This record gives sequence, structure tokens and C-alpha cells, in this order.
Amino acid sequence: PYQIWRSLMSSFGLYIIGFIVLIAGLAYAAFLVGAPPVWIGVGAIVLVGIGIITGVGKTRQKDETQTSE
Repeated sequence: PYQIWRSLMSSFGLYIIGFIVLIAGLAYAAFLVGAPPVWIGVGAIVLVGIGIITGVGKTRQKDETQTSE
């Protein structure tokens, strides 16, 4: 159980770190083209939420329950 949790958290952690780097790059690009800082913040918050949702979905373990016959 500990090994599964550790590998799961490692995958999730790497996914989130990569997503944060992506968000930082997009926020910097938006700043360079002159987007208002309020909208850069709103976009970053929305993208963080999307990143967490997709990260959990992609790294979640499937239930290994047996189906009834």
C-alpha cells in the first residue's frame, strides 16, 4: 500500500509541477502581450483548477473490485 501511494503521489506531483510550469509560461506570455493582470490571475486560477482535476483523473488508481457474475 505504501509503495502504491508513493508512486501515485510521485506521478501526481510531476504532473502538477509540469502544469505549473506551463501556467507560468502562459502567464508570462500574456503579460508580454499586454493582457491586464487581473485576467492573467483569473486565467491562472482556472488553469490550476483544470490541472488538479486532470491530474487526479490521470493518476488515480482504478478500483480492483470483482464484478458479480
